[in-house]
Amino acid sequence: MDFGNVGLVIAGLVVGFIVGMTGVGGGSLMTPILLWFGINPATAVGTDLLYAAITKSGGVLVHAKNRNIDWAITGWLTLGSVPAVGLTLWFLSSLHSSPDAMNAVIKQALGFVLFATALAILFKKRLLQFAHDRAGGHYNPTGSRLNVLTVVTGLVLGVMVALTSIGAGALGTVALFILYPFLVTKRLVGTEIAHAVPLTLVAGLGHASMGNMDWHILGYLLIGSLPGIYLGSHLSGRISDEVLRPCLAVMLAMIGFKLAF
Repeated sequence: MDFGNVGLVIAGLVVGFIVGMTGVGGGSLMTPILLWFGINPATAVGTDLLYAAITKSGGVLVHAKNRNIDWAITGWLTLGSVPAVGLTLWFLSSLHSSPDAMNAVIKQALGFVLFATALAILFKKRLLQFAHDRAGGHYNPTGSRLNVLTVVTGLVLGVMVALTSIGAGALGTVALFILYPFLVTKRLVGTEIAHAVPLTLVAGLGHASMGNMDWHILGYLLIGSLPGIYLGSHLSGRISDEVLRPCLAVMLAMIGFKLAF
């Protein structure tokens, strides 16, 4: 195994650990890493998507065992995201021009959103108390309207992930925090990871069918990422919300800075 392959294994290990603990960082970290290794952007996106799907499958097993997944929320998100991925991939396959300009705008906008979300997660308790007081002590969003909003959120996530490979973890975490503010952080992480598996799997297989895949690179990334996400997922279930929330906020802020600037 040469130095480049060892580097891929280490990258997979580190990113897998971060994803397992916080639920974010997969596409936002791995795609730039693959570009740094000299892989062309289209192949980097396709390879990263399948990497995320397989890696997060390992995380789902651990989070499900620890009861950190809200399967109802996962289902509503998937109902919107998977069809959106299929339609977006069909649209991309019919284009003959490069979507680079669109991707640049999306990534920069996502960067600023992540900055705002990092602050919101960091000051979660104060924001919830403020909303609770403003609502006269009855702030608890529920019902069919919330389910519809969750499906629409899944649709938006599906489009963004199919276009850029970014958003399954980062933007998914943002959405869950906004829609389900009383969801404990470890359940937020587990639910996001469970939703990301079908989302990235469909998107990854679609990109692979268009030739945007390097199976050799994928194999080395998985050698590191599977044990990495296993360890990270176990930590997520054991670390208190007071510790995990700042870690998640820092991750989102770092990713947001990288994407925006």
